[in-house]
Amino acid sequence: MASGILYVVGIGPGAQDHATPAALAAIADAEVVVGYTTYIKLVRHLIDGKEVVRTGMTEEIARARAAVERARDGARVALVSSGDAGVYGMAGLVFQVLGDLGWRRGDSPELRIVPGITALSSCASRVGAPLVHDFCAISLSDLLTPWPVIARRIEAAAAADFVVGLYNPASGRRTRQIALAQAILRRHRAGTTPVALVKSAYRKLEHSVLTDLDTFLDHEIGMLTTVLVGSSSTYVYEGYMVTPRGYGNKYTHDGDVRPGQRPGHSLVPGEPGGEP
Repeated sequence: MASGILYVVGIGPGAQDHATPAALAAIADAEVVVGYTTYIKLVRHLIDGKEVVRTGMTEEIARARAAVERARDGARVALVSSGDAGVYGMAGLVFQVLGDLGWRRGDSPELRIVPGITALSSCASRVGAPLVHDFCAISLSDLLTPWPVIARRIEAAAAADFVVGLYNPASGRRTRQIALAQAILRRHRAGTTPVALVKSAYRKLEHSVLTDLDTFLDHEIGMLTTVLVGSSSTYVYEGYMVTPRGYGNKYTHDGDVRPGQRPGHSLVPGEPGGEP
């Protein structure tokens, strides 16, 4: 029996222009394409003549098992996931299924993980440059992670002044968590902190709002929304959300080094532009 191949493919935000050539090549090579119904629709123009296995929301385990089993039988299989399959995607579940089966490197199927543009990256590109300095991502879905754990992570990220990307912020049955997240964040940063709400970046129903920490709950927020909360240094310029990298701490606008600072060396405490 021929050794199968399992491609775990991040298709990006959905538009073919933002899928990598490697992702497109993996789908083209596959005989079987497995995915959540919505994601299959995003690549339907790429899968004519292929066997397609669709599953609904909350059927992730069945989806991963179907992909692994077909690949173990010798097929070339593409398991598609939006964004990057390794970021809140299917890659981790694939390893869980493979582990349950006792799979080892060198066994069938051959595993190939193909990265994609994440929701964090695609949404950020729609509103400016909010992720230029340190940031983190936190999912507000408590279906698999207890809320106290999520709340502790939000508290830590807020206290550390990260730009925070919130995935899965709300749904029809889950609206409390985003309000609790706002309350935690407001304890650590100003109500005027820029916040971007981006729904379905690069898809037909795309919608973006640039607002602030005090008022962002006044806008519609759902499962297809990514919430980007700025750090204390994030600002709005010409309708764009920008987080500075920190060049102004060391260099003037002309590119000259500030007094007391040296290129390629740590900021000097107590000097102009240095740490206090």
